[in-house]
This record gives sequence, C-alpha cells and structure tokens, in this order.
Amino acid sequence: MHKIKIAAVSLFTLLLANCGATQEPEAAPQKSADELAYISDDSPIRKARLDIAIAPLFEDPKMAETRALLIMHRGEIIAERYGDGYDEDTRFISWSMAKSFTSALIGFLVSDGRLVLDDPAPVPAWQRPGDPRGDITLKQLLHMSSGLDHTEVGEEGGKTLYEADTQQMLFLEGAPDMAGYAEARPMEAEPGEKFEYSTATSIILADIITRTLTKSEDPQVRRDVAMRFIRGRLLDPLGMDGTFFEFDANGTFLGGSIIQASARDYAIFGEFLRNNGAKKGAQHLPVSWVKFMKTSSANDAAYGGHIWLNKKRPDGRNQVLFPDNGPDTIFAALGHLGQQIVVSPQQKLTVVRLGKTQDDVLAPMSAQIGKIMALFPIGG
Repeated sequence: MHKIKIAAVSLFTLLLANCGATQEPEAAPQKSADELAYISDDSPIRKARLDIAIAPLFEDPKMAETRALLIMHRGEIIAERYGDGYDEDTRFISWSMAKSFTSALIGFLVSDGRLVLDDPAPVPAWQRPGDPRGDITLKQLLHMSSGLDHTEVGEEGGKTLYEADTQQMLFLEGAPDMAGYAEARPMEAEPGEKFEYSTATSIILADIITRTLTKSEDPQVRRDVAMRFIRGRLLDPLGMDGTFFEFDANGTFLGGSIIQASARDYAIFGEFLRNNGAKKGAQHLPVSWVKFMKTSSANDAAYGGHIWLNKKRPDGRNQVLFPDNGPDTIFAALGHLGQQIVVSPQQKLTVVRLGKTQDDVLAPMSAQIGKIMALFPIGG
C-alpha cells in the first residue's frame, strides 16, 4: 500500500491530452491479422491505429508492467489484451478502486431507507455523550471530510511509512479489526472542514454497511451476511462472476483497498456507473445516487462520493485527472500501482488498465492511456 494516495493523485496528471482529437499516430510496422485479433472487428477505430496506441503499454519498458487493458465502447468490448500469464479469468487486485464499489453499496442501503446521507454515521463507538465523532455524517465520510485523524501515507503528519494509519490498519496492529482501529482515531478537525483522502474512512463505511445488515458480532455471520448482500444487489445482477471481496478477521470487507476481480468485471462496473446505475434497462442503483457520486464535494471539486472527477482541485493541490483537456464529465476509480477504471460518458467509453506501475513511471503510462482515449470522439 506504499504511497496509495500519491499514486492516485499523480496517476492522471498527464492523461488525455487533446481528448477527442483524431490526429493519426506515427506509423508502425504492419502487424498480422492474428496479432490484431485482440481488437474487435466492430471497433470504430481502425485496428492498426488502435493497436499503435495500445501496444506501448505492453511492449515499451518505460510503461512498466501492464497486465490487462480492456476498452468498452457503447457497451461492447472492442479491445482486450493481457500480459503474459494473465487472461480474462485472472482476478486482479483493486487497491483503492474498491472505494467506489463501497459507495455503490452504501447507495443501495440509502435507497432502501436503511441509511440517511445527512444523518450522523451509525458507528456505536461514537455514540457516547460528548463524543465529537458522533456528529460525523455519512455524507462527510463519503466525501473524505470526516475530520478524523487518519494519515494515509508516511510522508504526512511527520509519520514514518509504517506509522501511517493505512499500513498500521491493513498490515500491523489494526489488521485483526480494521474498522475498530479506524473508528478509534480521534478528531483533528471539525466534521466537514477539510478533505483528507483516507482508506481508513472507507473501512468505516464497510463496517457501517455490515452493521446495518446484521447486529451479530460473530465474524463469520458478518461475512456471510455482507456477501449475500453484495452478491444479491451488485455482483449477480450485473453478472460480475469473477469478483471476490476480501474480509478481515472481524468479518469486515476491505472496502477501501482489496477487491479481486477480472478485467471484464471491472469494466462492467464502470459501464454500470456510465449508465447511471442501470443494466440492460433495469435500474438497480438509483440515478440520484450515481449523480451524488459524480457531484463535487465541498472541499475538493475533483472528488465526489468516493470517486474521482475530472475537475480542477483547489489550493494548488496536484491534479488527479485532466481538467484542462478531457470533458469534465469523466470520472474514475483509481488504485495504487496504476489500477484504473476511467469512464467518459460523452465518449461512451470505459477503459480499464491493470498492472504494476511505480510512481516514477506513472506519467508515461498515463499519457499513453490518454492517447488511447483521445482516438474516440466526443459524442461517441
């Protein structure tokens, strides 16, 4: 989980230059039909042209390691390529892309009337009289503005890497009961006062989901109840058969960082949000909830309800997406080491990239994804 936040922030700094442009890429040696077979005959972009943009992700050492690249256009897979040893059945780790899944699950419970967005978050440990954490709302957790003292990476707050809350929670003293660790942290600001990206916040939301579904403290019961809900409301209706949620020893799913899924399932989830919570004409997640997810939070225009937005960030913060280039309707679930689900509704496009890319080589990889997306015109 090293530098999760930094990876998310730096991931798309150079992405999508001239989005929607149609300049011809440089010529490359002609490939055979077999070599281009990973691109669909139905692709609106010529196979050779699209391959020129995709190939460097797998073949140029400067791009580090891309393990999967999948493009959906107008709801159909038009390109799907895997690195050696990976295929359509491989489950890839989500890292922080899991946060957007957690938001969708919260949305189901809000639509059911079991949670209320502007109410204080139902965390038992915060309900003692006089506890300021009792004022934190569900919306503030989703907007990463709870005011809790959570340090995502070691460079923040003078802490070393291993003193940071994310590492402590996932791998060290907090690992047996991650939500308990996250919920026990004190306040450092008033609720709603500032934006602070935090995997611990998403674990709290996962615990809220589980406690809303069952009052049991038995880890196996918590796990079973949560998985029935996740499968019944999200995975099965969408046909996400290659998706697996991870749990801690206390039965809380790791809603901030660890889902295992196939590239196709990640693309299905992106398309689900592109279609405003609908799948094949059936409305599963309310349009109003997807709109909430895609609406800027008060303290950071580039962050919505647990998803990144293509908007300019305030106060000189590093840009996460590409607000000076691509449409401002683009949104993305981003994860450590270059995991990404990038969705452009105006281009009717979902691009999934999975792999292992360290911070110092994220820029060229991200720029190449931008070249791919720029081939598709606005309007789709």
